[in-house]
Amino acid sequence: MIFKTDEEIELIRESNLLVSKTLAYVASLLKPGVRGEEVDAAAEKFIRDHNAVPGFKGLYGCPSTLLISVNEEVVHGLPEGRVFKEGDIASIDCGVYKNEFFGDAAYTFIFEGTNEEVVKLCRVTNESLYLGIEQAVVGKRVGDISHAIQSYTEKEHGYGVVRELVGHGVGKSLHEAPDVPNFGRRGQGPVLKEGLVIAIEPMITMGSRKVKQAADGWTILTRDKKPAAHYEHSVAVRKDKADILSDHSFLKEEIKKSSYLIDI
Repeated sequence: MIFKTDEEIELIRESNLLVSKTLAYVASLLKPGVRGEEVDAAAEKFIRDHNAVPGFKGLYGCPSTLLISVNEEVVHGLPEGRVFKEGDIASIDCGVYKNEFFGDAAYTFIFEGTNEEVVKLCRVTNESLYLGIEQAVVGKRVGDISHAIQSYTEKEHGYGVVRELVGHGVGKSLHEAPDVPNFGRRGQGPVLKEGLVIAIEPMITMGSRKVKQAADGWTILTRDKKPAAHYEHSVAVRKDKADILSDHSFLKEEIKKSSYLIDI
């Protein structure tokens, strides 16, 4: 694990705030009939106009700036050929590389007309993210984060917790140690220490937790075709309270202005 200095954490915060502002800009564009390619191109221009580069594009062969996963798609969906419609939910994952550090955050946007049960799935998944973040303090273990998310989503609400994909450390590489699963036992896993920066990202399904990969080699979707939700923050581990480096308040302001999206 790589522990960051306070100065490095501020640089990572800068990258994450640009991710957050990019997601807010994306929110302002979302409406039925808009194509994924349009949103992706706009996000890339926005990032480059702010003296940074897309964190995902070209990494591991990723062809896009954003990863857009709709309805039964969990994560890693590609923008091309996608048209948003009323009643969709869309996880949009964004990364930025600036000042030699990555930022990484995601949010599931809910279009007007979405079934209330699906809205609840999104709400619970988002709440579980913050329950996980509460555990990201010095002296706790990764398993404490994992257990908080799993117990709330799976045990309290009966949802599925995806096992194949996990959160991760963030820094000069997009994916660093440690892995941060959304399932696990309290008191297990690596000890959390001051200066560790991790991306916590619950990936929760309405039905079975089992997933498969689509023919495009990227998109991960539920086997039972039931919806999935995904929310993500990058956070720095601190002594008394985790420091959330990304900020979803920007996009929430845009959701409030939108005639096409609903808030949770």
